[in-house]
Amino acid sequence: MAKDTPTIKPYKAKEGGKKEQVATMFNNISKTYDMLNRMMTLGIDTIWRKKAIRSLRSIHPQHMLDVATGTGDFALESIRILNPKKIIGVDISAGMLEVARQKIVKKGLQEQFEVQLGDSEKLQFNDNTFDAITVAFGVRNFENLERGLSDILRVLKPGGKAIILELSNPTTFPIKQLYHFHFHKLTPALGKLISKDASAYSYLPESVANFPDGERFAAITRKVGFGETKVRPQTLGFCTIYECTK
Repeated sequence: MAKDTPTIKPYKAKEGGKKEQVATMFNNISKTYDMLNRMMTLGIDTIWRKKAIRSLRSIHPQHMLDVATGTGDFALESIRILNPKKIIGVDISAGMLEVARQKIVKKGLQEQFEVQLGDSEKLQFNDNTFDAITVAFGVRNFENLERGLSDILRVLKPGGKAIILELSNPTTFPIKQLYHFHFHKLTPALGKLISKDASAYSYLPESVANFPDGERFAAITRKVGFGETKVRPQTLGFCTIYECTK
């Protein structure tokens, strides 16, 4: 993590590092995560995902990795748009992966989409393995951002792309004020009501507020070794697509 970026944890009053707490948090909210995600973003996240994945059409990836795959929605959208031969999803939350497995079986995609429990910052794959790597709303949960990005770079093939989708902080009036109310007031209240885990949805706006978004993130990707990173803000700055080339 960048030296000037504080470590934000979901459960401030509890022991354990960020990684351990994030796994616990997602296990706690796994059954309601998809519904709350749609509610929090007003469904616009589905548009962001499609736009992000379409960035990979030019390289026709056949072997893909979805880091912090969660309930598998980003990988499933990749299959729909890109139809790779194989995509592997990795996540530290067993609860989220169980939801993903149910979707995979329901859609009959067991041969094409596989999920594994694993650390996104210590990927258990050989160097230069994947044509493309995707991460949706996951990098801000890394305990060590630079280490996680370095490992993504390591397992990506030369010329391959990492597409990272992450929430951002709008800066213009009145979007900034509306964003603050929605994520700092409304989202924690909805999270507490529906998931029974208020801390998880208080962590969300805090983690976004402290994430080095935009050009600051692009600078970190270049620091760890990516050759080029395109920064593409979405929906008045609520979200950003980062297109990183090895």
